[in-house]
Amino acid sequence: MRDSAYARLPAGWSATPESLRERVVLVTGAAGGLGKAAALAVARAGGTPILLGRKTRPLEKLHDEAAALGAQPAIYPLDLEGATPRDYEDMAAAIERDFGRLDGIVNCAAHFSGLQPAALIEPLDWLRTLHVNLSAPFLLLQACLSLLRKATDASVVFVVDDLDRVGRANWGAYGVAKHALAGMISILHQEWETGPVRVHALLPPPLRTALRRTAYFGENSMQLPPPDSMADALVYLLGADGVAARGNVLDLREGLRAEG
Repeated sequence: MRDSAYARLPAGWSATPESLRERVVLVTGAAGGLGKAAALAVARAGGTPILLGRKTRPLEKLHDEAAALGAQPAIYPLDLEGATPRDYEDMAAAIERDFGRLDGIVNCAAHFSGLQPAALIEPLDWLRTLHVNLSAPFLLLQACLSLLRKATDASVVFVVDDLDRVGRANWGAYGVAKHALAGMISILHQEWETGPVRVHALLPPPLRTALRRTAYFGENSMQLPPPDSMADALVYLLGADGVAARGNVLDLREGLRAEG
C-alpha cells in the first residue's frame, strides 16, 4: 500500500437516502465507534446493515437506532477472536438465506492492547491481535466471496492506519498487523482488479475512539472529530461512485474532501 495512489472524497459529494438503496452491507465491529458510524451511515443511505459484533446488547441498541432511520437491520453476534472458518461459512450461508445477496463489507473490528515494548508482549495477546486485525478479516471475506461475486458491484472496505506512525517502537502486534493488512489489500486489488468485487482502503484522521484513547491517553480526545464524520466517505466507497477510488487509499488525514 505504500506504493498505492491516494484518493480524496470528491468536493461537494455527500450521501443521499438513495446512495445505497437495496444494498446489503456487513459491518464488523459494529458496536465500536467507527463500526457504529458505518452501520448508521448505511442505514441513512438506504442500505441494509448487518451488525456483527461480540456482544448482543449493544448490537440490539444499534439495531433500534438503525431501524428508526427506516432500515431493516440484522444482528449477527460473532466473536472474531474465537471464530473458526466454519463459523464464517455459516454466517455467509445465513446472509444468503435471509437476504439473498451481499453488496459490501466494512471491516471496523480491531484489537489493540496499548503501546508496549515488543519484549513485554504476552504471546497470547500477540496471536489475538494478529488474528482479529488481519486473519479474521481475510477468513470472513473468503467465506463471503462467492456471495459478493453474485452482485454486479460489491465493495469491501478495510480501515487502515498511517504506516509511518504504527511502524514505530512500541506499536507491537497492532503495527505488524496493519502493515500486513496493507500488503493484503494490495494483493487482493491486483487479483480482483477487473471483477465485480472492489477492494478499498480507508485512512481516517485521528478520531474520537476508544482505540485512540488507549494509544494517546494524555490527549484531549474531545478535540478530535467523531467517528460519524467518516459517514460520507464510507458511503462513497460502498456505493457506485466509489468505483473511481478502486485500488486507491481514500486518505482523509488532511481534511475530508478534495478541492474544487
